[in-house]
Amino acid sequence: MFWQEEEDRDTPFIVPENVVDLAFNLNSSASLPVDHAEALARAVEKHLPWFAEDKQAGLHVLHGADSGNGWERPEEADALIHLSKRTKFIMRLPAHRVDEAMTNLEGKTLEMDEYRLELKDAKVRLLSIHSALYARYVVSETDDEEEFLSQCVAELNAHKLKFKKVLCGKEHAFKTDQGSLRVRSFFVADLPRADAVRLQEVGMGPHRRLGCGIFIPHKTLQTQNT
Repeated sequence: MFWQEEEDRDTPFIVPENVVDLAFNLNSSASLPVDHAEALARAVEKHLPWFAEDKQAGLHVLHGADSGNGWERPEEADALIHLSKRTKFIMRLPAHRVDEAMTNLEGKTLEMDEYRLELKDAKVRLLSIHSALYARYVVSETDDEEEFLSQCVAELNAHKLKFKKVLCGKEHAFKTDQGSLRVRSFFVADLPRADAVRLQEVGMGPHRRLGCGIFIPHKTLQTQNT
């Protein structure tokens, strides 16, 4: 018999601060190539040498106004996305890295060839307790959708996370220094609050520095367990 109790949504829940998001305003609107993850990671690593080695540290890859919820994006890797003044540059970091990241990045410019991002006004954000989360990019080692889903579910189970629904998006590729990286979007729903936070803390799969495995709330499919 499988018995799953409903979560008591009236019970106060304090979001842990073990891992947080550090968000920076951008000094002005700018453009970046769609496929900018590798260049952006390298620019960060010039200021934070530990960034590539810390498994809990990652980037939120930047998206323009037409990116929607991350299930679609321009197909051409060299196409430009246009960032608005409301766009944030966000890093996911373990709490003990936040002060150093803030000190070394606030007021600095990330340089990526002819592209520039000027960072200012850093603020710490706690992770979300929404029960519907998705990652725009999760590394896929197979071109079979069902096999990819099985691998993701196995990873969720390995962390002992409770959930009821999963879904993946279409496959596309990142350009990296080591070659092409195959990725898919991945959605998971009906997570208890503690498990939603935990999934954001641990992420999924490798290449966090490139924005892979970073979970955020799915705005159109949130459920009311806040």
